Amino acid sequence: MTTAAAPRERLLAHLSMLAFSALIAGSFTTGALAVPYIHPIPLNAVRFLLAAALMGLAAFGLARHRFSFPPAPWRFGIMGVLMAIYFVTMFIALTMTLPVATSAVYTLVPLMTAVTAYFLVGQRSGGPVIVSLILAGLGAVWVIFHGDLAAILSFDIGRGELVYFIGCFAYAFYTPLLRRFSRGEPSLVQSFWTLSATAVCIALSGIPDILATDWANLPPTVWWTVLYLAVGPTAICFFLILFASLRLPAPKVIAYGYLTPAFVILFEALAGHGWPSLSIVAGALVTVLGLIVLAAVRD
Repeated sequence: MTTAAAPRERLLAHLSMLAFSALIAGSFTTGALAVPYIHPIPLNAVRFLLAAALMGLAAFGLARHRFSFPPAPWRFGIMGVLMAIYFVTMFIALTMTLPVATSAVYTLVPLMTAVTAYFLVGQRSGGPVIVSLILAGLGAVWVIFHGDLAAILSFDIGRGELVYFIGCFAYAFYTPLLRRFSRGEPSLVQSFWTLSATAVCIALSGIPDILATDWANLPPTVWWTVLYLAVGPTAICFFLILFASLRLPAPKVIAYGYLTPAFVILFEALAGHGWPSLSIVAGALVTVLGLIVLAAVRD
Protein backbone atom coordinates (compact mmCIF):
# COMPACT_ATOMS: atom_id res chain seq x y z
CA MET A 1 0.00 0.00 0.00
CA THR A 2 3.01 2.25 0.49
CA THR A 3 3.77 2.66 -3.20
CA ALA A 4 0.13 2.44 -4.36
CA ALA A 5 -1.22 5.12 -2.07
CA ALA A 6 -2.90 7.99 -3.89
CA PRO A 7 -1.30 11.46 -3.74
CA ARG A 8 -4.11 12.68 -1.48
CA GLU A 9 -3.53 9.79 0.91
CA ARG A 10 0.22 10.44 0.96
CA LEU A 11 -0.46 14.09 1.74
CA LEU A 12 -2.75 13.09 4.60
CA ALA A 13 -0.04 10.71 5.83
CA HIS A 14 2.51 13.53 5.88
CA LEU A 15 0.04 15.77 7.73
CA SER A 16 -0.68 13.00 10.24
CA MET A 17 3.03 12.70 11.01
CA LEU A 18 3.28 16.46 11.45
CA ALA A 19 0.52 16.12 14.05
CA PHE A 20 2.37 13.15 15.55
CA SER A 21 5.55 15.21 15.98
CA ALA A 22 3.61 18.09 17.53
CA LEU A 23 1.86 15.78 20.02
CA ILE A 24 5.15 14.14 21.00
CA ALA A 25 6.74 17.58 21.42
CA GLY A 26 3.82 18.61 23.61
CA SER A 27 4.68 15.81 26.02
CA PHE A 28 7.99 17.49 26.84
CA THR A 29 6.40 20.87 27.58
CA THR A 30 3.36 19.56 29.45
CA GLY A 31 5.47 17.01 31.30
CA ALA A 32 7.71 19.77 32.58
CA LEU A 33 4.63 21.47 34.07
CA ALA A 34 3.71 18.40 36.13
CA VAL A 35 7.08 17.14 37.41
CA PRO A 36 7.34 19.75 40.23
CA TYR A 37 4.19 18.29 41.83
CA ILE A 38 4.45 14.53 41.31
CA HIS A 39 7.24 11.95 41.07
CA PRO A 40 7.84 10.64 37.51
CA ILE A 41 6.95 7.04 38.42
CA PRO A 42 3.40 7.68 39.76
CA LEU A 43 2.79 10.11 36.89
CA ASN A 44 3.71 7.54 34.24
CA ALA A 45 1.97 4.68 36.06
CA VAL A 46 -1.37 6.51 35.89
CA ARG A 47 -0.68 7.70 32.35
CA PHE A 48 -0.08 4.17 31.03
CA LEU A 49 -2.94 2.66 33.02
CA LEU A 50 -5.32 5.13 31.39
CA ALA A 51 -3.71 4.65 27.95
CA ALA A 52 -4.01 0.84 28.27
CA ALA A 53 -7.68 1.18 29.19
CA LEU A 54 -8.30 3.38 26.13
CA MET A 55 -6.41 0.97 23.87
CA GLY A 56 -8.32 -1.98 25.34
CA LEU A 57 -11.60 -0.19 24.58
CA ALA A 58 -10.44 0.38 21.00
CA ALA A 59 -9.14 -3.18 20.51
CA PHE A 60 -11.82 -5.26 22.20
CA GLY A 61 -14.74 -2.84 22.01
CA LEU A 62 -14.62 -0.79 18.82
CA ALA A 63 -12.55 -3.23 16.72
CA ARG A 64 -14.22 -6.27 18.36
CA HIS A 65 -11.07 -8.38 18.59
CA ARG A 66 -11.44 -11.45 20.80
CA PHE A 67 -9.85 -11.05 24.23
CA SER A 68 -7.39 -13.79 25.15
CA PHE A 69 -4.03 -13.90 26.87
CA PRO A 70 -1.22 -13.80 24.31
CA PRO A 71 1.21 -16.65 23.72
CA ALA A 72 4.72 -16.10 25.08
CA PRO A 73 3.70 -13.19 27.34
CA TRP A 74 7.36 -12.67 28.23
CA ARG A 75 7.60 -10.73 24.94
CA PHE A 76 5.43 -7.97 26.33
CA GLY A 77 7.30 -8.09 29.64
CA ILE A 78 10.55 -7.26 27.86
CA MET A 79 8.95 -4.48 25.80
CA GLY A 80 7.21 -3.15 28.90
CA VAL A 81 10.52 -2.90 30.75
CA LEU A 82 12.13 -1.05 27.83
CA MET A 83 9.24 1.39 27.56
CA ALA A 84 9.18 1.91 31.33
CA ILE A 85 12.89 2.78 31.29
CA TYR A 86 12.34 5.22 28.44
CA PHE A 87 9.42 7.16 29.90
CA VAL A 88 10.63 7.25 33.50
CA THR A 89 14.07 8.53 32.48
CA MET A 90 12.38 11.14 30.27
CA PHE A 91 10.48 12.66 33.18
CA ILE A 92 13.44 12.37 35.55
CA ALA A 93 15.49 14.26 32.95
CA LEU A 94 12.84 17.00 32.82
CA THR A 95 13.59 17.73 36.48
CA MET A 96 17.25 18.31 35.58
CA THR A 97 17.28 20.04 32.19
CA LEU A 98 15.14 21.97 29.71
CA PRO A 99 12.49 20.38 27.46
CA VAL A 100 14.39 21.55 24.36
CA ALA A 101 17.48 19.60 25.42
CA THR A 102 15.54 16.39 26.14
CA SER A 103 13.70 16.66 22.83
CA ALA A 104 17.06 16.99 21.09
CA VAL A 105 18.23 13.73 22.66
CA TYR A 106 15.02 12.16 21.34
CA THR A 107 16.10 12.92 17.76
CA LEU A 108 19.04 10.55 18.25
CA VAL A 109 16.61 7.62 18.55
CA PRO A 110 16.28 6.99 14.76
CA LEU A 111 20.07 6.77 14.38
CA MET A 112 20.37 4.39 17.33
CA THR A 113 17.40 2.40 16.03
CA ALA A 114 19.08 1.98 12.65
CA VAL A 115 22.01 0.34 14.45
CA THR A 116 19.93 -1.90 16.73
CA ALA A 117 17.62 -2.90 13.86
CA TYR A 118 20.61 -4.08 11.85
CA PHE A 119 21.79 -6.39 14.63
CA LEU A 120 18.37 -7.54 15.87
CA VAL A 121 16.41 -8.04 12.64
CA GLY A 122 19.01 -7.55 9.89
CA GLN A 123 17.30 -4.39 8.62
CA ARG A 124 19.62 -2.26 6.49
CA SER A 125 19.29 1.48 5.84
CA GLY A 126 20.18 3.03 2.48
CA GLY A 127 22.60 5.86 1.85
CA PRO A 128 20.04 8.72 1.84
CA VAL A 129 18.60 7.43 5.11
CA ILE A 130 22.03 7.35 6.77
CA VAL A 131 22.82 10.87 5.50
CA SER A 132 19.58 12.24 6.92
CA LEU A 133 20.13 10.47 10.25
CA ILE A 134 23.65 11.88 10.53
CA LEU A 135 22.45 15.40 9.68
CA ALA A 136 19.72 15.18 12.30
CA GLY A 137 22.15 13.72 14.81
CA LEU A 138 24.60 16.58 14.33
CA GLY A 139 21.83 19.12 14.87
CA ALA A 140 20.68 17.25 17.97
CA VAL A 141 24.18 17.18 19.44
CA TRP A 142 24.45 20.94 18.88
CA VAL A 143 21.21 21.55 20.79
CA ILE A 144 22.15 19.10 23.57
CA PHE A 145 25.34 21.05 24.22
CA HIS A 146 23.37 24.34 24.10
CA GLY A 147 25.22 25.53 21.00
CA ASP A 148 28.48 25.76 22.94
CA LEU A 149 31.41 24.54 20.85
CA ALA A 150 33.68 24.55 23.88
CA ALA A 151 31.21 22.29 25.72
CA ILE A 152 31.20 19.88 22.77
CA LEU A 153 35.00 19.74 22.70
CA SER A 154 35.12 19.13 26.44
CA PHE A 155 32.13 16.72 26.28
CA ASP A 156 30.35 18.74 28.97
CA ILE A 157 26.96 17.03 28.84
CA GLY A 158 24.38 17.60 31.56
CA ARG A 159 23.08 14.89 33.90
CA GLY A 160 19.55 15.26 32.58
CA GLU A 161 20.59 14.65 28.99
CA LEU A 162 22.68 11.65 30.05
CA VAL A 163 19.79 10.12 32.03
CA TYR A 164 17.43 10.55 29.08
CA PHE A 165 20.00 9.13 26.67
CA ILE A 166 19.85 5.86 28.64
CA GLY A 167 16.09 5.84 28.13
CA CYS A 168 16.44 6.57 24.42
CA PHE A 169 18.90 3.68 24.13
CA ALA A 170 16.22 1.39 25.61
CA TYR A 171 13.67 2.80 23.16
CA ALA A 172 16.03 2.07 20.26
CA PHE A 173 15.84 -1.61 21.19
CA TYR A 174 12.07 -1.49 21.59
CA THR A 175 11.22 -0.58 17.98
CA PRO A 176 13.01 -3.48 16.19
CA LEU A 177 11.89 -5.92 18.89
CA LEU A 178 8.28 -5.16 17.94
CA ARG A 179 8.97 -6.82 14.59
CA ARG A 180 11.03 -9.67 16.03
CA PHE A 181 8.52 -10.53 18.76
CA SER A 182 5.41 -10.24 16.60
CA ARG A 183 3.27 -13.40 16.50
CA GLY A 184 0.71 -11.97 14.09
CA GLU A 185 -1.50 -10.24 16.66
CA PRO A 186 -3.59 -7.30 15.42
CA SER A 187 -1.81 -3.99 16.01
CA LEU A 188 -4.43 -2.76 18.47
CA VAL A 189 -4.15 -5.93 20.54
CA GLN A 190 -0.36 -5.84 20.51
CA SER A 191 -0.42 -2.20 21.62
CA PHE A 192 -2.87 -3.01 24.43
CA TRP A 193 -0.61 -5.69 25.90
CA THR A 194 2.51 -3.55 25.50
CA LEU A 195 0.86 -0.59 27.24
CA SER A 196 -0.46 -2.85 29.98
CA ALA A 197 2.97 -4.41 30.54
CA THR A 198 4.53 -0.96 30.66
CA ALA A 199 2.01 0.20 33.28
CA VAL A 200 2.70 -2.90 35.42
CA CYS A 201 6.50 -2.50 35.16
CA ILE A 202 6.35 1.17 36.12
CA ALA A 203 3.96 0.49 39.01
CA LEU A 204 6.06 -2.38 40.40
CA SER A 205 9.23 -0.30 40.20
CA GLY A 206 7.76 2.56 42.21
CA ILE A 207 5.26 1.20 44.72
CA PRO A 208 6.65 3.34 47.59
CA ASP A 209 6.43 6.53 45.46
CA ILE A 210 2.90 5.66 44.34
CA LEU A 211 1.74 5.04 47.91
CA ALA A 212 3.46 8.22 49.14
CA THR A 213 1.72 10.41 46.55
CA ASP A 214 -1.04 12.64 47.92
CA TRP A 215 -3.44 11.90 45.07
CA ALA A 216 -6.35 13.84 46.55
CA ASN A 217 -4.42 17.11 46.72
CA LEU A 218 -2.62 17.15 43.39
CA PRO A 219 -3.18 20.39 41.44
CA PRO A 220 -5.34 20.30 38.30
CA THR A 221 -2.20 20.80 36.19
CA VAL A 222 -1.09 17.25 37.00
CA TRP A 223 -4.40 15.69 35.98
CA TRP A 224 -4.57 17.68 32.75
CA THR A 225 -1.03 16.54 32.00
CA VAL A 226 -1.90 12.89 32.68
CA LEU A 227 -4.95 13.14 30.43
CA TYR A 228 -2.95 14.76 27.63
CA LEU A 229 -0.12 12.23 27.86
CA ALA A 230 -2.47 9.24 27.84
CA VAL A 231 -4.65 10.45 24.98
CA GLY A 232 -2.28 12.50 22.80
CA PRO A 233 1.28 11.10 22.72
CA THR A 234 0.01 7.57 23.43
CA ALA A 235 -3.42 6.66 22.03
CA ILE A 236 -3.83 9.22 19.21
CA CYS A 237 -0.19 8.97 18.14
CA PHE A 238 -0.58 5.23 17.72
CA PHE A 239 -3.34 5.71 15.16
CA LEU A 240 -1.45 8.51 13.39
CA ILE A 241 1.72 6.48 12.96
CA LEU A 242 -0.28 3.42 11.89
CA PHE A 243 -2.08 5.49 9.22
CA ALA A 244 1.17 6.98 7.93
CA SER A 245 3.16 3.73 7.96
CA LEU A 246 0.66 2.17 5.54
CA ARG A 247 1.10 5.01 3.05
CA LEU A 248 4.72 6.17 3.41
CA PRO A 249 8.08 4.35 3.49
CA ALA A 250 9.25 3.63 7.02
CA PRO A 251 12.30 5.98 6.87
CA LYS A 252 10.04 8.92 6.02
CA VAL A 253 7.76 8.07 8.93
CA ILE A 254 10.69 7.87 11.37
CA ALA A 255 12.19 11.10 10.04
CA TYR A 256 9.34 13.20 11.41
CA GLY A 257 10.87 12.74 14.85
CA TYR A 258 13.45 15.27 13.70
CA LEU A 259 10.81 18.00 13.94
CA THR A 260 10.35 17.43 17.67
CA PRO A 261 12.93 20.01 18.88
CA ALA A 262 11.50 22.65 16.53
CA PHE A 263 8.00 22.06 17.90
CA VAL A 264 9.28 22.11 21.48
CA ILE A 265 11.03 25.45 20.86
CA LEU A 266 7.74 26.82 19.49
CA PHE A 267 5.64 25.44 22.36
CA GLU A 268 8.07 26.68 24.99
CA ALA A 269 7.91 30.18 23.48
CA LEU A 270 4.10 30.10 23.33
CA ALA A 271 4.05 28.99 26.98
CA GLY A 272 5.98 32.16 27.89
CA HIS A 273 9.26 30.43 28.65
CA GLY A 274 11.18 32.50 26.12
CA TRP A 275 13.04 31.70 22.94
CA PRO A 276 16.38 29.87 23.03
CA SER A 277 19.48 31.40 21.50
CA LEU A 278 19.80 31.64 17.73
CA SER A 279 22.58 29.09 17.93
CA ILE A 280 20.25 26.47 19.45
CA VAL A 281 17.52 27.34 16.94
CA ALA A 282 20.07 26.77 14.17
CA GLY A 283 20.82 23.32 15.56
CA ALA A 284 17.11 22.46 15.53
CA LEU A 285 16.90 23.62 11.92
CA VAL A 286 19.71 21.24 11.01
CA THR A 287 17.57 18.38 12.27
CA VAL A 288 14.83 19.57 9.93
CA LEU A 289 17.31 19.21 7.06
CA GLY A 290 17.39 15.50 7.82
CA LEU A 291 13.67 15.39 7.08
CA ILE A 292 14.11 17.39 3.86
CA VAL A 293 16.74 14.92 2.61
CA LEU A 294 14.37 11.99 3.06
CA ALA A 295 11.40 13.90 1.64
CA ALA A 296 13.42 14.52 -1.54
CA VAL A 297 13.97 10.78 -2.04
CA ARG A 298 11.32 9.16 -4.22
CA ASP A 299 9.13 6.45 -2.68
